[in-house]
Amino acid sequence: MNLITDPWPWYISGPLIGLTVPLLLLIGNKRLGISSSLKHLCAACIPKGKIELFNYDWKAQSWNLFFVLGLILGGLTLNILTDLDYQVSIADSTKTDLIEFGVSDFKGLFPKELFYWKPSNIWVLIIGGFFVGFGSRYANGCTSGHAIMGLSLLKPGSLIAVIGFFIGGLIITHLIYPFIY
Repeated sequence: MNLITDPWPWYISGPLIGLTVPLLLLIGNKRLGISSSLKHLCAACIPKGKIELFNYDWKAQSWNLFFVLGLILGGLTLNILTDLDYQVSIADSTKTDLIEFGVSDFKGLFPKELFYWKPSNIWVLIIGGFFVGFGSRYANGCTSGHAIMGLSLLKPGSLIAVIGFFIGGLIITHLIYPFIY
């Protein structure tokens, strides 16, 4: 069970992620992304001809829907079958910054104060979700899709998107979060 629950070292997980792209190219597919699966799901559910964006052969990419379903089922299965009392290692300087924002509980996978269901957090999650969804659609992919697939395929747009994601993360962390929390 430790093989599944413990973090893998970078020299194993990095090459496995890196080998994903050549494997996809070998099987004749050039796209792996989670954000595109929502488009495929909408194309499957919305009658053809209603919305131009969803008029394409989504069945050719249906494997992507099974991939996402597998991720969800795998996460649920691991959550149900294991009782992980896992604590993420956080640098002392980051803990100090988070304490200044009012975060004090560092047990588990994420700080409870950031994901506690109170009105201010719900609005942050809704607005943040909108920006992530809009940004993924506008950038034609999510952060991991551009960083892993796009950069490995030498797409200039992916390099611009990844630089934009990084700059946006810095702005949110250093300029916006201090006012929210």
